[in-house]
Amino acid sequence: MKKRLTALALAMSMTAFALTGCAGNTETTTVAATEAASETTTAAETTAAETTAKEVESKGAIAVTYVKSPLNVPSIVEKDQQIFAEAFAELGYDEIVYSDLTTGPEQTQALASGDIQFLYAVGATSVILSASNGADIKIISTYSRSPEAFKLFAQDDAIQSPEDLRGKKVAGPKGTILHELLVAYLASANMTEADIEFLSMGIPDAQAALAGGSVDAALLAGPTAYNMEKDGFYVVTDGTGLTEATIVVATSGEYAESHPEEVKTFLEAQKAVLDYIDENNDAAMEATAIETELTPEAVAEMYPMYDFDMDIKESDIEAMEKTEVFMYENAMIEERVNIEELILSME
Repeated sequence: MKKRLTALALAMSMTAFALTGCAGNTETTTVAATEAASETTTAAETTAAETTAKEVESKGAIAVTYVKSPLNVPSIVEKDQQIFAEAFAELGYDEIVYSDLTTGPEQTQALASGDIQFLYAVGATSVILSASNGADIKIISTYSRSPEAFKLFAQDDAIQSPEDLRGKKVAGPKGTILHELLVAYLASANMTEADIEFLSMGIPDAQAALAGGSVDAALLAGPTAYNMEKDGFYVVTDGTGLTEATIVVATSGEYAESHPEEVKTFLEAQKAVLDYIDENNDAAMEATAIETELTPEAVAEMYPMYDFDMDIKESDIEAMEKTEVFMYENAMIEERVNIEELILSME
């Protein structure tokens, strides 16, 4: 009996040892499998990161115009906060290139050549002129409306009416909202550009010409206009009732068709810029003041002149249609332009 018990105990002991040994092997196998899986996951993540880096590098940059004048707060704030850069990084772009082209003709030509993808603040007059000349250009949103910010200045109050400009020298940028303001002002007295001596030049040069006395009047806007008015120069008229001063955002039809995700991202980023301004108004005014070399108080005084709502309203379309008719009737364009067809539908 005793021998049987001893044998049984020995058998049970061996069985227990065998089970313990199996348990140990299972644990070792599990740890090894986990480590292998971890290494595989890490390798996969590294490969994914490398792939993403290659995608970022391969997509390169998005080129956008940077126009500060007249008082383009959204452009200044966007660049300061790098909102476009953050938005396009998610699509694999590693850089936003800001173009220093500021005149309408320069911008629309650069868009047509593909050097720029988005015109972030271009006058509706320039878009209409470009379209009339056969360019592939599309409006994707409104940038601003600011008729009060565009002004015609004179040395003093000797010029009180369009008739007082007859035979006088007037300086300003041709083919722009300011040019439209001038021609509309003359038209209100049945006059045309032929009744004056118009000198085409940019705002800084026009300001200098007026201050130096080499011209009788000058077309100015934004901080330049603000400073000239503070310096005592006479405001003959502003754009109220003469132009809606509609500024838009545009791209080419071909780019929009081939890069719909980029256009969508741009519009979302434009909205993000406006949201930032609403939520951080003091910071936005401060950034604008620094960039324009104005005081924050001056920026805050001028800011209410601008409506930066990006939605294309029916009133915007009507204003642009009015501008198109005006440009055609005053021989600023030769071919008619359908404004509705210029607007890109994102639906």
